[in-house]
Parts: sequence; structure tokens; C-alpha cells
Amino acid sequence: MDAGLLIQYLIIAVAVLFSAWVVLKKQAPGTVRKLRGALALALLKPGRAAWLQALGRKIAPPATGGGGACGGCDSCGPTPPKQH
Repeated sequence: MDAGLLIQYLIIAVAVLFSAWVVLKKQAPGTVRKLRGALALALLKPGRAAWLQALGRKIAPPATGGGGACGGCDSCGPTPPKQH
């Protein structure tokens, strides 16, 4: 295979994977969070290289608020003014 053709295939593969990731994040955010968590846990196992553990900490999903007094739906915020 020609080197130029291989580079083209690699660029297209990266573009397709990036597009699929963006669509998945928009359409199924819960699934993306679970995937990130599972991958991060696999990388954070004891005995892994330090750079793998650092990568695992980077890709781990952010912690949720924990609920607080309202139950944790994360929809708290200012309410829009009522229209008259």
C-alpha cells in the first residue's frame, strides 16, 4: 500500500471516530458517561504505569453533585420570569 493512501485512510478513520463520538455524546450522554467511567477504572487499577493512571484520571467523568437538599436532578437554577 502506498504511504500517501495509508495516511488518507488514517485521517478518514480519525474523522469518522471523532464524528461518532460527538453524535454519541449528543444522543446518549449517559452511555458516554458509563463508557468513560469503565475505561477510567480499567486505567486506574493498581500496578498500572503512572502515565496510564494519569490518563485514567483525565478521562474519568466529572463527579455529580450528590443530590443535596433537592434530590439531585441538576436542574436547579434561576427560574425564568413569568410572561403576563
